[in-house]
Amino acid sequence: MGAGLNGMTGGLGRMWCFTIRKGGMTMKLAVNTDYQKGTGCPEEYLRAAAAAGFTHLHWCHQWNTDFIYGEAEQEQIKAWLREFGLTLLDIHGSVGPEKNWFSLLEYERRAGVELVANRLEMHAALGGTGVVMMHAPAITARTPPGDVDVIRAQTAALRKSLHELSPLIRQTRVPIALENTPNDRFEVIAEMFDAFPPEIVGLCYDSGHGHMGEDRGLDFLEAHADRLLALHLHDNDGSNDQHQPPYMGTLDWARLASILAGSAYCRELSFEIAMRCTPFTEAAPFLEDAFARCRQFAGQAKAAGFV
Repeated sequence: MGAGLNGMTGGLGRMWCFTIRKGGMTMKLAVNTDYQKGTGCPEEYLRAAAAAGFTHLHWCHQWNTDFIYGEAEQEQIKAWLREFGLTLLDIHGSVGPEKNWFSLLEYERRAGVELVANRLEMHAALGGTGVVMMHAPAITARTPPGDVDVIRAQTAALRKSLHELSPLIRQTRVPIALENTPNDRFEVIAEMFDAFPPEIVGLCYDSGHGHMGEDRGLDFLEAHADRLLALHLHDNDGSNDQHQPPYMGTLDWARLASILAGSAYCRELSFEIAMRCTPFTEAAPFLEDAFARCRQFAGQAKAAGFV
């Protein structure tokens, strides 16, 4: 089943997802690969995630580099997925330091399109079931007025890149989900929703980003719940991006569960957590505790009506 089906929104999409969930997928959980480190060999992180009980992966290695995954690397990752019994859910695509799909330098923008295309093709090659998640320019509650014109120009570059990537997105059936940033007003995201259909562009909701600063992320999520295609679920105390497992911070998990229940999202709950702002210093106990917390939220979401 292609990711295009997973990205369906509205009544038909929810009906399809309910049918799949009835087959027993409800409590399967996804975790990011970079809970300790996002570069280098990921084998030990995959093994530990599987041992803790996670069944799906949010591939987050190389999320902010110019790294291109070659055929040999993709073949090795596929072998690890098979060995550890893991399924690829989403890939966190990269806005690299030099390959940037919304750069105002045309050669950098074109190189950024090639980088995103690499992740789309990788997702399809690895049998992923979700989306490629991408950062985008954003006008936030704290954007200086003098920066708005630059962000508008970057938004135009982003729209151009999405137009260029649309044929590959349709070919691979892997949508792109735009991630909200801290204090994001969702203006750029909403503009892309107006310009492109759900099978091309959707929302990746980052709960930690939404909780920071003004703490209005859930308001914006509720307004755009029909375009929700991916999740970065994690907690914090509102002051910075701590990427804690659920219930370690002050996020309103009950409200989030309720919004998810009425949203277009219907795949595995996916968590983007890190060990650095927790009491843990070793991966195994961190992941054991995190899995229990993630499973608790899965139960809370199910009780709220998420299927």
